[in-house]
Amino acid sequence: MFYPDSSLIKTQLQLIKKTKADIVDKAFEIEHHEVFKDTDCLTCANCCKSYSPIISLEDLYSISVGASISVENLLKEYIEMDEEGDFVFRMQPCPFLNLNDNKCKIYEHRPSACKDYPHTNRKKIKSALDAIEINASTCPAVYTILSNVYSRIND
Repeated sequence: MFYPDSSLIKTQLQLIKKTKADIVDKAFEIEHHEVFKDTDCLTCANCCKSYSPIISLEDLYSISVGASISVENLLKEYIEMDEEGDFVFRMQPCPFLNLNDNKCKIYEHRPSACKDYPHTNRKKIKSALDAIEINASTCPAVYTILSNVYSRIND
């Protein structure tokens, strides 16, 4: 199991928030590519086991196709609306995660938020630091990326 140091994450983010946006963007771009060269997400799948992505209307139709289930049954069996009005899976781990091998049963039809996870390779990354803080607590790769960005900026 992965047990990150949440106080260290907060300390690192405080410095990153004070750093110029273009420097932060470049550091995340470099570290994202470096860390994911050697990362096999199938060894972990904490993201799929820990929380649900936001599911857009387009995602509903794509998941329906991938799971060979009607949108109506998909909504009834697997999806709920959260307190913020977003569609999410009603259970964790994700109902489409194969727990034997950590593979997604609907990989080609997975939600957009899953495709974009862990959100460490986007421009204007400073606007996503709240998500990165959450993800660093779940994903060992994000934790490593954040630590490496912090070291890069702090040198």
